[in-house]
Amino acid sequence: MTRDTAIHRASAHFDSGAFRKDLARRIEMPTESQNPERTPVLTEYLTGEIAPAFEALGFACQTFTKEGRPFLFAERNEDPSRPTFLGYGHGDVVRGLGDAWDTGLSPWQLTERDDRWYGRGIADNKGQHSINIAALGAVLETRGKLGFNAKYLIEMGEEVGSPGLRELCSDNKELFSADVLIASDGPRLAASRPTVFLGSRGSITFDLSIDARQGGQHSGNWGGVLSDPAIQLSHAIASIAGPTGRIRIKEWLPDHIPDNVRRALADCELESGPGIPEIDTDWGEPGLAPAEKLFGWCSFAILAFEAGSPAMPVNAIPPRAWARGQLRFVVGVDADNVLPALRTHLDHNGFAHVRVTRSADEIFHATRLDPDHPWVRWTSDSIERTTGTKPAILPNLGGALPNDIFSDILGLPTVWIPHSYPACSQHAPNEHLPSGLIRDGLEIMAALYWDLGETTGDLR
Repeated sequence: MTRDTAIHRASAHFDSGAFRKDLARRIEMPTESQNPERTPVLTEYLTGEIAPAFEALGFACQTFTKEGRPFLFAERNEDPSRPTFLGYGHGDVVRGLGDAWDTGLSPWQLTERDDRWYGRGIADNKGQHSINIAALGAVLETRGKLGFNAKYLIEMGEEVGSPGLRELCSDNKELFSADVLIASDGPRLAASRPTVFLGSRGSITFDLSIDARQGGQHSGNWGGVLSDPAIQLSHAIASIAGPTGRIRIKEWLPDHIPDNVRRALADCELESGPGIPEIDTDWGEPGLAPAEKLFGWCSFAILAFEAGSPAMPVNAIPPRAWARGQLRFVVGVDADNVLPALRTHLDHNGFAHVRVTRSADEIFHATRLDPDHPWVRWTSDSIERTTGTKPAILPNLGGALPNDIFSDILGLPTVWIPHSYPACSQHAPNEHLPSGLIRDGLEIMAALYWDLGETTGDLR
């Protein structure tokens, strides 16, 4: 039995319809972690669906509960002298938004249309961890063993900030110890190009508000003598970022983009085409390529702004204005100093009356494995051998993941191999994946796991 045999088994598993059948059952489970009514379904997904899949592959499973959220840990130990990898995925999804899906599509039914598979969670993250589980099965069927030790952690709260995950890993460092994290989430750089990313940008959200007075006042009777908090807050926001989005708070930016990060990103071109928004080339930090702006630098956004009665404007000066801001930041920015630096900046620019409040959202810390790390070269070589295409190496994802839990708390090199693409409608109606990309992911992971079973030498 050979590497090619394992790849063939993985693709045959897809072609036979067996993979689709497994994934369809998982899509049918409405595991909305933002919806308290779905709490029983979150546990059932782990104990009734995923645990049996791992047990069929010879894994021992146990469940944990932290902060009211269930976790599944699966482990298969073969030989202590062989490498151990830790896998990760999440079975929870964002709200289905079923009324907004196209006619004939449903978030809770896997539907095939025009070589695409639709369903909530197919891209984020049920489809991705299902690919990896099935690929493990292909290697076991081919070799009779994995040839390495495998651990897998599935959580059910990633879409609400991974509550309890940090505590679970802190309390069980030995149980989750491994040589490397190999996991799948997020999109490829482009649908046609395999991708490896090595961490994630950090993310912190906060509220900016001005409370000027009690109640609105007639704009004719009082306009010109009463301050307008909406105008004031607009100017405060404009002091944070310029008209092309360039961040003006130096503490929110790294000193530079490291040379090895620049080299990796020089090979990465952002995808364009149907379903993908056209890039605004003059937006963001000047002098940087688009990939450097997205993966190597920081970005500031206003997620929401409210003053007065937006649904029914009236002739009144609003008493209050509010905005939700978000900073996505890279390694080199001190997350603990983001809000203090903002406070200082506003005070120095005449906006001491603007209140700054951290939101309830979880802070995601920025992480980035060295692009020259041996595990990165090993992963890239495996994928290129399988696909004939050199994968894009992204030092970090543009979005946020709880990767610092694995890199900092567990001390693991982190390698992510995404099985989605930028236009997948993740978190939106009509979430989908091209069927060819799913099949491609199965072959890549079966080959990679096969190679892991043949690995010799130290990749630390």
